[in-house]
Amino acid sequence: MSVPTSISGFPRIGRNRELKKIIEAYWKGNASLDDVRRVGAELRESHWKLEQAAGIDLIPSNDFSLYDQMLDTAILLNVIPSRYRRLGFDNPEETLFAMARGYQGERGDVTALPMKKWFTTNYHYLVPEFDVSTEVKLGSTKPFDEYTEAKEKLGIETKPVLIGPYTFLKLARTTDAQELTIDEGLIDAVAGVYAQVVSRFIPLGAQWIQFDEPSLVMDKTEADIKLFKSLYSRILPARQGRIRILLNTYFGNIADVYETVNLFAFDGVGLDLVEGREENLAAVDRYGVAEATTLFAGVVNGRNIWRNDYARSIALVQALRQTTDKVAVASACSLLHVPFSTAGEEQLGQDVLRHLAFALEKLEEVRQIADLVDLNDDALKASDILKANQLLFDGSRVARDQEVADRVAALGQEDFTRHPARAERQKLQHETLELPPLPTTTIGSFPQTREVRAERARLRKGEISQDQYDEFIRNQIDEVIRHQEQIGLDVLVHGEFERNDMVEYFGQNLNGFLFTKNAWVQSYGTRCVKPPLVWGDVSRARPITVQWSSYAQSRTSKPMKGMLTGPVTILNWSWPREDITHEEQTQQLALAIRDEVLDLEAAGIPVIQIDEAALREKLPLRRSDWHAKYLDWAIPAFRLVHSAVKPTTQIHTHMCYSEFNDIIEDIDAMDADVISFEASRGDLVVLDAIHDARFETEAGPGVYDIHSPRVPSTEELVARLGEILDKMDVSKVWVNPDCGLKTRGNEETWPSLERMVEATKIVRERL
Repeated sequence: MSVPTSISGFPRIGRNRELKKIIEAYWKGNASLDDVRRVGAELRESHWKLEQAAGIDLIPSNDFSLYDQMLDTAILLNVIPSRYRRLGFDNPEETLFAMARGYQGERGDVTALPMKKWFTTNYHYLVPEFDVSTEVKLGSTKPFDEYTEAKEKLGIETKPVLIGPYTFLKLARTTDAQELTIDEGLIDAVAGVYAQVVSRFIPLGAQWIQFDEPSLVMDKTEADIKLFKSLYSRILPARQGRIRILLNTYFGNIADVYETVNLFAFDGVGLDLVEGREENLAAVDRYGVAEATTLFAGVVNGRNIWRNDYARSIALVQALRQTTDKVAVASACSLLHVPFSTAGEEQLGQDVLRHLAFALEKLEEVRQIADLVDLNDDALKASDILKANQLLFDGSRVARDQEVADRVAALGQEDFTRHPARAERQKLQHETLELPPLPTTTIGSFPQTREVRAERARLRKGEISQDQYDEFIRNQIDEVIRHQEQIGLDVLVHGEFERNDMVEYFGQNLNGFLFTKNAWVQSYGTRCVKPPLVWGDVSRARPITVQWSSYAQSRTSKPMKGMLTGPVTILNWSWPREDITHEEQTQQLALAIRDEVLDLEAAGIPVIQIDEAALREKLPLRRSDWHAKYLDWAIPAFRLVHSAVKPTTQIHTHMCYSEFNDIIEDIDAMDADVISFEASRGDLVVLDAIHDARFETEAGPGVYDIHSPRVPSTEELVARLGEILDKMDVSKVWVNPDCGLKTRGNEETWPSLERMVEATKIVRERL
């Protein structure tokens, strides 16, 4: 019998972002809900057939979503706050979109659910919210419908996938953004729904059901382990010996709870052998494997785009086989986090393409590894597939840049230290910039309208000259500056109309980067990103932002912010190399951005924002790893970028959609002068951490949510500022939206900003 194969999930946006396009057309009134449903069904059918053709045995269903799988799980459990129920929509999709995006119309005015990063990825999930009216019960038939759709329409047996009950409860929050108080009643209710789900799949003929429990790889208390036991002791009896349950874990190791998991004798346990390799293998070796359990060896990385080293993966599977002969080959996590296919990326050249594996190619890798594992030693040595794979790892892929290596090697402690101390700098900056209390600004980008995107496309196709395009950009900058001055913003931005993406734009001006045409990855909802590839050593090829920042400053007497992306974010939102460390790659990037910072300062830009939106994102999930494996080099890398500027140059940074509270002191240690961060969807809970830590950096907690199309009222913003000033000294507070405005329309952006400035003026008068 051949080794079984499994994947945890598949990208849902489609080969050409079909899902994004139809949903956004629906939001704009250019498509019907039936059109959305039709495209969704077409994508599911296409993806199931591709997985079947690739030889995947346990094909996932219910991994598809119109917005987010955590949101789907909340609806499945009937965890729908009353403010959304009161809207009274006829269609469940409309309620789902209201929870995801907020709603403002004839039915009411509600904000969206909070949004956070999915563990250490750039994917964002909607945070389930329990309110006083929440009654946990089975609230959706989606998992059953999609399983039946695959089986009856296509004859494809699938493995339904759900976010597990432990992870759901650990990530859910109350209406005031606090962790849930989990009592026996709540455990009974949630476990009861999951048991009901298991029971309902039995008569449908399902053979496996997968519960994803990534929260198990995090630090756990005794209460957490008790919660896990309480949930699954209630759920597992629902199997009745007629369906198998796969407990799937990823993004790390479960060594500290593996013994408990093993005692439950799950039918399958998924182990991440990429990010949790050594610890998971050691736990299996120590505690063994229950007789009924199949280990799903997560050897194919679902979070990078590089080809798998087959010899290494085979060795990992063989290591597990020393303990049990029940081993399946699997992806380490869902393939949601990689692009669809390398097909269509021929411009990269075969020397590059042969090193790449996107989702479709990873299906092939899972199958080939399983087939190779089954071979005897002689057949394995003779395998042409294995020989071809090993040629990719002969060490000859990339030539090193000696100048870059020398520059990194020459770094000393002073290169990471800015003088004078922050308090003295801030005093000088206040005198130089002459800003009012509660200075207002934006995060940087303004709407990338259809016209802006069209002009960029015309330039790319050669339909207009560079001079014509530059004139268009100048006009856009002139207009956005006039508008900012008109509504009364204090620190202006040039709008970033010349930029396609905050990482790709910089990568195009750096040595060492490569770019794809269509390698899109879902970030949240319909928002997709196209990360560049770090292929070689990184250095600045040319000045990147100086031209347009200087032009913008010449058009106004108000301070203009230079807008840069920081080194940690560039690396985290790219596909990093695997042949050198992340630390070394980040230092290379920091030196390149440092060159840009100093050029902006020399050009007369008084305020420079170095965005580190993704700094928190890659923080290790185990607290014991935070500093040694990440913060001890990530924070200094940011300081390296700005340490050489003059005291009067004000350095800003920005972070979004992450849990900041636990690392607030480390954020302060970045030694920026001002930080802006997302707070509007988190109910401003980060302010307590700022207060308790005696935060020295001036801060702009976002006062409204730009990821929702709703326009906040002036009164709402006045109240929000009041909440902020209850926790922060007025001399430390900036007023801004919670993120860049690139994805919004002008019809939402300008009214929101006008009300933000108006609210600030009201609060200033009260002060």
